[in-house]
Amino acid sequence: MKNYKNIIAITALILAIAGCKKYEQFPVDKVTINYVFDSKDSLGTNAQQYLFNIYGIVKNGHNRVGSDYLDAASDDAISSASSSTNITTILATGAYNSYTLPNDENLWAYYYSGIRDANEFVTNIGVVPVMAKYNGYSMKYVWKSEARFLRAMFYFELVKRYGGVPLLGDKVFKISDNVALPRNSFDECIKYITGECDAIKDSLLVAPLASSDSHRPTKGSAMALKARVLLYAASPLFNGGNIDAANPLTGYTSFGADRWAAAAAAAKDVMNLGTYSLLPNFKDVFITQNNPEILYMREVGNNNNIETNNGPIGFTTAGGKGQTSPTQELVNSFPMSNGMAITDAGSNYDSNNPYNNRDPRFTATIIYNGAQWLNTQIQTYEGGQSKPNSALQQTQTGYYMRKFMGNFESTNTYSAHSSDWLVQRYADIVLTYAEAQNEAGGPAQGVYDAVISIRKRAGIAAGGNGLYGLATGMSKDQMRATIQNERRIELAFEESRYWDIRRWKIAETVMTKPLTGVSIVKQNTSLIYNPITVLTPKFFVPKMYLYPIPYDEVLKNPNMKQNPGW
Repeated sequence: MKNYKNIIAITALILAIAGCKKYEQFPVDKVTINYVFDSKDSLGTNAQQYLFNIYGIVKNGHNRVGSDYLDAASDDAISSASSSTNITTILATGAYNSYTLPNDENLWAYYYSGIRDANEFVTNIGVVPVMAKYNGYSMKYVWKSEARFLRAMFYFELVKRYGGVPLLGDKVFKISDNVALPRNSFDECIKYITGECDAIKDSLLVAPLASSDSHRPTKGSAMALKARVLLYAASPLFNGGNIDAANPLTGYTSFGADRWAAAAAAAKDVMNLGTYSLLPNFKDVFITQNNPEILYMREVGNNNNIETNNGPIGFTTAGGKGQTSPTQELVNSFPMSNGMAITDAGSNYDSNNPYNNRDPRFTATIIYNGAQWLNTQIQTYEGGQSKPNSALQQTQTGYYMRKFMGNFESTNTYSAHSSDWLVQRYADIVLTYAEAQNEAGGPAQGVYDAVISIRKRAGIAAGGNGLYGLATGMSKDQMRATIQNERRIELAFEESRYWDIRRWKIAETVMTKPLTGVSIVKQNTSLIYNPITVLTPKFFVPKMYLYPIPYDEVLKNPNMKQNPGW
């Protein structure tokens, strides 16, 4: 673990303050922690700015990993870029080791710097006499809980990548301290993170929030983080499928059915708050700020970067680089508007018109041949406007990503809209409850109700039995497959699928199959759809379920055990 002598956030704060003046009011190199956490600062201005800097450590997932979405390293998409450094080439094909993991996913030191900053805040905020109050006590206690929430989130980001990691408590290490710390067990990490969520939830803000506070975590955020952590902990990768069965660093050393029940209960607790709800229009969830589906988000602001990075090429009035190419596998996972899979005999799927009458989330997620965009019918057939087969970067699969974008079907140009990254949203909580409850007790009515609520909001038809395409009397295995597919389409490109196929321990199956797309040939007025392979072979071996501990961390710390196989 890296030892940071200088506090980056403090330096940034002081430079910002000094930059507003024509002269230095104090020597910048003499600034100490006492300036930030000032016992005479009744407004807590500098301390709050320090906290804001910790917020900035939360990742914005839009084109996050080498200009790609993380899903481009799953079976849902590939990168359109031809570069050998795109994440499809590296992460999806296993072309990395303990010292070549892509920087945007080699996050050990990154999150530990955030943990250190949070510890600095938690340790020192007590001296600041903040006058502002919330629920009758100083706002500094809310701020302290926010720092602890962020710290818990950073730990979870590490644990889901590496398994058990060193837990630091509130300690802020000095340059002279011994930092050759061993890893804590997976179980200890899960208990620590969930314990933090329980401890802080009642001292955080309560939703709904004013727009000026919409970036801040709430009681619901802490409860949702606990539910997510427990869901991962209950999943096969860590619970019964530990890649090193007797190794407490890589998961539990025995299976516990009660872990699924705990995850279900945690998700149900969020639902029972009655604070959050599914927004009626699926597309609006991602472009409507401070809406009741958002539990926690990373503030990005208003821009059209998503469109310029991922929109279809071929338009002179609105640039698009088509960075993300959804796979045919993702396209095929969307059911018909009656909720039935396209492979079901009664679904009414027409292979000659494959995009007609699909689940409305399909058109909100995928741009396909014939889709309306920028006052134009998209042409992704060979030689078409958005697939000219020139030197330009373009779709590799016959599809472009639509999700997160503004409503530009009937405009000629792009305009700025909310591009905030939703770290937690209510639909994920509902699906977490459905999955965990199904594993804990089977597909009871509550599980059906949860899945139905997601499908109903999506716009799937209720059907004569009111089950929105679900079959009656499903087994646990059948419901599991349904929920896994529902997560795939509902949470596409939200950094869910990449981790889901790992925690479900199915990556060694789905990531060793060729990925496909479609080559559409236009003959007069007819279209011929030809399947094509866009990436083969995939490569995944069991050690890849967890990332390797960075090489330099193992090299310099004799107590740091590497993950199996690395």
